[in-house]
Amino acid sequence: MRETTKDESMAQLLYGTEEDLLEIEGKISTRSAEENEALLNAYSATLEGVEEGKIVAGTILEYDDTNVIVDISFKSEGVIPRGEFKNPEELQIGAHVDVYIEQIEGDDGQIVLSKQRADFMKVWERIRDAYETGEVVEGTLLRRIKGGIVVDLFGIEAFLPGSQIDLRQIPDMDALIGQTMGFRVIKVHKSRRNIVVSRRIVLEEERGRLRDQIIDTLERGQVRDGVVKNITDFGAFIDLGGVDGLLHITDMTWGRISHPSELVHIGQKLTVKVLDFNDRKERISLGLKQLQEHPWKTVATKYPEGARVNGKIVSITDYGAFMELEQGVEGLIHISEMSWTQHVKHPSQVVKVGDTVEAVVLRIDTENEKISLGIKQIEPDPWSTIEADLPLNSIVTGQVRNLAPFGAFVEIKEGIDGLIHVSDMSWTKKVNHPSEVLQKGDTVTCMVLSVDKEKRRISLSLKAMGEDPWKVVPNKYPLGKQVEAPIVRLLDRGVVLELEEGIEGFVPLSKLTEEPIKVPAEAFRVGQTVKVTVVEHDVESRKLTLSAIDTSTDWRSYVQGSRADDSRTTLGDIFRAAQQAQQQ
Repeated sequence: MRETTKDESMAQLLYGTEEDLLEIEGKISTRSAEENEALLNAYSATLEGVEEGKIVAGTILEYDDTNVIVDISFKSEGVIPRGEFKNPEELQIGAHVDVYIEQIEGDDGQIVLSKQRADFMKVWERIRDAYETGEVVEGTLLRRIKGGIVVDLFGIEAFLPGSQIDLRQIPDMDALIGQTMGFRVIKVHKSRRNIVVSRRIVLEEERGRLRDQIIDTLERGQVRDGVVKNITDFGAFIDLGGVDGLLHITDMTWGRISHPSELVHIGQKLTVKVLDFNDRKERISLGLKQLQEHPWKTVATKYPEGARVNGKIVSITDYGAFMELEQGVEGLIHISEMSWTQHVKHPSQVVKVGDTVEAVVLRIDTENEKISLGIKQIEPDPWSTIEADLPLNSIVTGQVRNLAPFGAFVEIKEGIDGLIHVSDMSWTKKVNHPSEVLQKGDTVTCMVLSVDKEKRRISLSLKAMGEDPWKVVPNKYPLGKQVEAPIVRLLDRGVVLELEEGIEGFVPLSKLTEEPIKVPAEAFRVGQTVKVTVVEHDVESRKLTLSAIDTSTDWRSYVQGSRADDSRTTLGDIFRAAQQAQQQ
């Protein structure tokens, strides 16, 4: 079978197949010349204007989920993808629609049509004019795609890049879908049907116009509306509608904030006051707190001295804690006003940031905007009745709270400590450090020696709980009495003997031996028992002097060698000592 040539195919398309022509010819042969001419004219009219690249009117015959069949009064119908019909209302059987002829005959022999391209061709001139003249045209944001948003512009799709949507970055572009806005056409390409639009240019032009208006009318003290454009550590930039102003963190609130984001957020609408600007009105300072009355104007009335107030701890320093009474009004609780009884080393021992506490107003300095507060004043001062509660020589029991080189602190009442000095720990033992007698946490019973309410000091005594053994030493160890005792310590200037528990005596180097020695260690040793004679008493100084030389007579010569004005040994002492020696 012979293949049909291209020319034959075109002829068949325009005039029909050979059978069609034979049929027409047969009919022509039976018609008159006028009828044949009319029939040919009618057939030619159906082909008139049907050529590639033209827009023609068509009628929707049928449609499904994929395609739409359109009749353009040609020998065959055209098929258009349903996706080209953006408006569902256009899909009505019998409805008229303009289409663009892409091909007279496609791969399947049907004419290839496009509604989308027809729409583009119809508005192309308008879009090109808008591009050339800079006209602002309206469009509707349809859907989000990579890099931007598709915009419906006069029924055709244009591209809006993400960078051209607004003056600043839009965090959520999806929220703009469905909105109608004004755009500037910034790029066109007819053959590719590529149209790029910008909203940012429109906004910049509007911003410039508004900026000029604001600059011309800007004055100090004005109150204006704005939008938070950006936030930094030191403040927030407010868009006043074409010009930006700085709302510094110190001008946001009379109260205390650590960062501007605690008070404002990007996109927030604010009413602010113009505080200042430079000569060219480029740097504009704004205030928010200045729209409210200064809180310190009524502080003296609202918080009189002696009043109890509640507030929140907002800051802590080494010397105290700041408490916020209201926004913009803070008071200082000095570390010395935190406890009647405790020695507070740092305010964090008592309060922490965020605590809500009750305090008493102590002093107000409105000129310097200072308020002194105290929390210990909430409770009565236990020291105000301490003298009545702890009379002298009263017996108290407490727990050793702390040890110091000079003594032990004993808590005898909640928060009230008394001091047992090392000199008040033992009658007989020389205490070099309190740890030799007491340990932290020990429970002790002691006697009150003195109370100083003004200095908040209490002196206690542990040794006062027992009798002073030295009171009986002169009677128990009279002058001239001979005793035997062990050596407990060897010193360069003599030896120490323990006469009994807690009672020691001292033998000077000159009274140790008749033989000259340089140090006691040459002739004596610790633990050695030595026979000695009591030659001197000094109860106040807790001293008992002994002699190991010629114990029968040495005490007399020792006494005779004493100075006449020595109050420690009297003539009566000598007589009594002689009598006691004779009795022995």
